[in-house]
Amino acid sequence: MHTPFALASGSYDASDITFLLSPVEVDYTPVEEKERLIQRGDKHYSEMLSEEPTPSAAHQAIYRQAMAQFGPRIAQEVTALALGLAEQVSARPLVLVSLVRAGVPLGVCLLHTLRDLGIDAVHYGVSIIRDRGLDQTALAHITQTHGSAGVVFVDGWTGKGAISRELAASLAPLPAFGHPPRLAVLADPGGCAWLSASGEDWLMPFGILGAPVSGLVSRSLWREGEFHGAMYCRHLLDHDISRQFVAEIDALRAQLSQPVAAARPDPERRTLRRHLSERVLAMLAETYRVDSLNRIKPGIAEATRAVMRRVPDHVLVSNKADADVALLVHLAEEAGIQVEEVGEAIGIYRAVTIIRKVV
Repeated sequence: MHTPFALASGSYDASDITFLLSPVEVDYTPVEEKERLIQRGDKHYSEMLSEEPTPSAAHQAIYRQAMAQFGPRIAQEVTALALGLAEQVSARPLVLVSLVRAGVPLGVCLLHTLRDLGIDAVHYGVSIIRDRGLDQTALAHITQTHGSAGVVFVDGWTGKGAISRELAASLAPLPAFGHPPRLAVLADPGGCAWLSASGEDWLMPFGILGAPVSGLVSRSLWREGEFHGAMYCRHLLDHDISRQFVAEIDALRAQLSQPVAAARPDPERRTLRRHLSERVLAMLAETYRVDSLNRIKPGIAEATRAVMRRVPDHVLVSNKADADVALLVHLAEEAGIQVEEVGEAIGIYRAVTIIRKVV
């Protein structure tokens, strides 16, 4: 049996999550060098890490503002998702498998909600890597312990669907996981998730932070024949709010005064969203002469993360005055990237970052 991550729960409480990740230490690769290596095909993105920057005072202020504005929405939608999972999945324990990292904060909030509802649930953090797939070693560990009937995969949101397609491809030989796989997200503008609280592109506060709201665990790194790897981001210890975020959502859930309806799968709505997303992506690829859809990062969270850890060429927003894109605009302007206001041209998305072609 493989040993999970040395700090199995990262900076979370031990009862909140078990990260099925191998501890690694790697030399950081500068962002621009990483981009060149990726685009030349010399290295896969999952073989390198750039040092995650300390969130600036402005970044932290926008996060706090987002929590004040949208924390109550997260509380309500987490409750809707938890009720939906309890209704749709009869096996117990309900096994939450959060995709590292964007799924992790949502997964912990869902775990707390399910337990408050009296539902037996457990929670794991597992790596999935575009072009490489879901960590099969971790999946085998989970199914040997719990079987597959209660497994639900959790991610924060969908963008253009790359990770959901990767998940479906990884699970295609394993029909017990369902078709499409049981993927639950908070927001599904890409129309790719089995269960979602909404299809809107909105400012999820945990989507604009990385390790400091994800148990201080880095983005995962590819490892063959063992758990995928990750680093523990000790340099961000003073900025860690992982437990604080969950505690705030717990408190806001306790304040909900109206009954919350359970989220339910809606294949027709999902198909419509997917078609709208594909239309926007095709337009952007043609307009900006993008030769790989991997260079298009749609949605507020994806667009913001791309500016923080990639080399952006274009940053598009539907409305520059939209408070939900304030951090994205701030980070782009700080990096000397012009932000283009394009109105309804980006359709269901409120922001898109296009990665610069560097080779």
